[in-house]
Amino acid sequence: MTLEELISAEIPHEKFAGCTKEELIILLKGEQSIRRQLQKRLDRVEAINEQLRQKTFLIEEQFVTVKNVLFGKSSEKSPKGADKETAQGGVQGAKEKKKRILLPSERYPNAPLIEQHVTLDVPPKCGCCSAEMTDSGMTEDAEFLTIIPEQYFVVRQLRHKYRCQKCHGDIKTAPLPPRIKAGCGYSDEMIVDVAMTKYCDLVPIERYANIAARGGLKDLPPQSLIEATHNLADFAKPAYDKLKNEILSAPVLHADETPHRMLEGDKKSSWFLWGFSTEAASYFECHDSRSGDVASNLLSDAVCGNLVSDVYSGYSKAVRVANEERQKEKKPLINHVFCNAHARRYFRQAGERNPDEARFYVDQYKEIYRLNDLAKEKPPDEVLRIRSQMRPHFTAIKDRALSELGAYSDKSKLGKAMRYFLKNERGFTRFLEDASLPIDNNSQERLLRNPVIGRKTWYGTHSKRGAETAAVLFSLVESCKLNKVNPRQYLKRLVQNLHQGKPAITPKEFASPLH
Repeated sequence: MTLEELISAEIPHEKFAGCTKEELIILLKGEQSIRRQLQKRLDRVEAINEQLRQKTFLIEEQFVTVKNVLFGKSSEKSPKGADKETAQGGVQGAKEKKKRILLPSERYPNAPLIEQHVTLDVPPKCGCCSAEMTDSGMTEDAEFLTIIPEQYFVVRQLRHKYRCQKCHGDIKTAPLPPRIKAGCGYSDEMIVDVAMTKYCDLVPIERYANIAARGGLKDLPPQSLIEATHNLADFAKPAYDKLKNEILSAPVLHADETPHRMLEGDKKSSWFLWGFSTEAASYFECHDSRSGDVASNLLSDAVCGNLVSDVYSGYSKAVRVANEERQKEKKPLINHVFCNAHARRYFRQAGERNPDEARFYVDQYKEIYRLNDLAKEKPPDEVLRIRSQMRPHFTAIKDRALSELGAYSDKSKLGKAMRYFLKNERGFTRFLEDASLPIDNNSQERLLRNPVIGRKTWYGTHSKRGAETAAVLFSLVESCKLNKVNPRQYLKRLVQNLHQGKPAITPKEFASPLH
């Protein structure tokens, strides 16, 4: 008889009365054996049920993550107005008085102003006496913006030749004016325009050619325009090298990297654009590897005392290798400062499915960043005083995470967020002790935004030279943005200086009043 048949069988009670003691013992042992088998089956079912519950939990978390990637907002800012309070801590008061709308000449004082007089060819008649009216000299003014569409010209250079009137034995020709690329079919101005349209405005070269065609310049070959951007990158290389020197001499260095696709021209298609920056300089390098050796090579020549990055092992390796060399040379070691925006992001993502579980951690970081906003543009001693108020919040996160850690699976989002914070807590709090250190690495991540958008727009580069061009021109453009200067004006001055034999200038130097 099977186990299922024994369980379902009904034995009449009177049959037990006729059983001997030995038979009852055998029956009891059989019943106990059946109970043990049932318990084992029950344990297996409960284990399977728990596995299914965990898988369901993880699938739901993954679903929320995918949904946010596809449909969610990219910004990590809290909803507008969530913390909107007046300086006194109360609710926002009455609405501000509506401001007067500025005229275009007031809003854009540096734009050229053209006055256009609107007159009548035939003077009007007076509505009262029918006499012919004359111009009073008064006007009623209105303003609007206009544009002159981009125009293309062909320049023919006529280089004059000089001869000797005395002996007629020599002829000399006026030399060619210096250009970015001698013999190139495009002027310096057009080369800069093409490069800035792509690397500043993120417009693909093919689209630039189509725009030119609509302006009357048909059949402009995109490949020759791409070659022109390579020529500009080669020409501007001295400024790019000076940018690297500015990076290497900075006391605080930011680092981050992003994938860069190599469409052709190399065996490996997965390349990486590495970014290093300071408050006034942005420097990019493109490599076929995400190995920490890239950062190690740069740090070996750097004098920085602090590296700000995410918790990627490649940067940890770079700091370790650099510190080993510095220790031999008895130089100050590099401190590794971690990005708090990553820790905050992980707690927020953990709270997307169940906000109550992660609310404590999110609220603590909310207060930390509120204090950070108060400390902006303050003197160093005031910054440290305000940051000292953050330490209790970091301690609260640490204590709460230690007490709750055992209640969450290693695979759950909140469990991962807590372990991530606890493991790297020293790097997250190092900025509390030094006013020159930032709370996160967001400034470097913002510098990678345009290269990432560009990567999505034109999919990647077609050669190693294209990758080098992208690194050079993105470095110059993003450095211009950091120094609040116009990249086109900067490149115009850079080209002029190099043509005149003057040293290359960086965007930081261009922004200086001395230049």
